Amino acid sequence: MTDARKIAVIGAGAWGTALAVQAARAGRSVALWARDPARAAAIAAARENFSYLPGVALPDGIAVTHDAAEALHGAAIALLVVPAQALRGVLAALPDCDAPAVLCCKGVERETLLLPLEVFSALRPGARGGVLSGPNFAHEVARGLPAAAVLASTDAALRAEALALLATPTFRLYGGEDPVGVEVGGAAKNVIAIAAGVVMGAGLGENARAALVTRGLAELSRLTLALGGRAETAAGLSGMGDLLLTATGLGSRNTSLGLALGRGETMAAILGARTGVTEGVATAPALVARAARAGVELPICAAVAELVQGRATVRDSVARLLARPLRDE
Repeated sequence: MTDARKIAVIGAGAWGTALAVQAARAGRSVALWARDPARAAAIAAARENFSYLPGVALPDGIAVTHDAAEALHGAAIALLVVPAQALRGVLAALPDCDAPAVLCCKGVERETLLLPLEVFSALRPGARGGVLSGPNFAHEVARGLPAAAVLASTDAALRAEALALLATPTFRLYGGEDPVGVEVGGAAKNVIAIAAGVVMGAGLGENARAALVTRGLAELSRLTLALGGRAETAAGLSGMGDLLLTATGLGSRNTSLGLALGRGETMAAILGARTGVTEGVATAPALVARAARAGVELPICAAVAELVQGRATVRDSVARLLARPLRDE
């Protein structure tokens, strides 16, 4: 039997934990699933996710478990908050569930070049699904600071249900009918943020960063339209809004990775010192390949793909971008 107040959160990283806290703040009972039994037990005992969201106490309304069937049982909705590259494996292992799913990951699957909702639809044909995205740092949402996001689905009933379950005065949710545009924005902004970080780390100045982010938004918009999304989505919270936050805040894992690359650190050293996933690293080459399939050129994203794959230096990438032919904006 479905519990109209229960939300299952699949994934106990920083964003999954923050969304669990937000759902509890909205008055819901929450089951937070962690893949690792030991980590689930540690979070449950401490009532805090020390590894990914330290300093945020879990409200009493959150039950932590490593049993996916237990987490999903009776849930009115399931939030899938796992890295984009892990989504397929997690979905394949989850038990069947009648609850609609809201995907809260951002990226493009490396092997198939599919967006997250496309992966979900391939594995769960006919299941109800949507996506949640926007300019949201997990630690701020967890603390209850004001934020906004978009919940997009072609299923109007699902949009209404999810907004009613998750929204609060400090977490303003907007519905959207363009999940493709929302997902392209979420994927592309991480790649562009790496480029913005590189500009900062290499000391190229604020003029260069502003120009790069603006031209990056143009790339994001072109790909959105080419894949069937809407121009207004690219200009909204999940496009320009998320890009502005990610490309200007050092709280972003993607921007900080680019900053380190710009300063001359190696990818191996940067990633070796991290616990969380930096989605833009895997997304960059997949996004460029998906764009090429659609006949869309993404010069900035292509430069990032070469950087993270070790096929170019920062100096070479900057030189190539600056040497591009002059043309009308």
